[in-house]
Amino acid sequence: MIKIYEIMDLLPHRFPFLLVDRVEEVSEDLTTITAYKNVTANEPQFTGHFPGAPVMPGVLIIEALAQTCGILAMMRLGEEARKDKDSLYYFAGIDKARFKRVVLPGDRLVMKGRYLKDRLGIGWFECEASVDGNSVCKATLMCARRKIHE
Repeated sequence: MIKIYEIMDLLPHRFPFLLVDRVEEVSEDLTTITAYKNVTANEPQFTGHFPGAPVMPGVLIIEALAQTCGILAMMRLGEEARKDKDSLYYFAGIDKARFKRVVLPGDRLVMKGRYLKDRLGIGWFECEASVDGNSVCKATLMCARRKIHE
């Protein structure tokens, strides 16, 4: 289990844009990850999306999946490479994204990622988000490790 302070060591995101509350499991071979986000009514996006009928925006669900995969990517780098503070994993692409249902305040969004491959600093991940065991979103994501401001 990886708690929030360790997540903050692996990701540069901070409130209100850190969208992973806890990592529940990472496989020993660093190919799969399971994490979650507790969706709460007091999050800033709900004041405008949508007043009186709050729904978590799909783009934030995708971002939560990307952050989950970013954690896995950083773990795959190893301790020495993680010390390089001049590079970040940037969200580089989405393929086959599909949304199945809405995510509401009070839901626990469970994110799963599976490492597919890496080439030239770009990692591919198969992802799925779910609530109460029901699929919310599936996508294939790409993360690219690049120098900051390159």
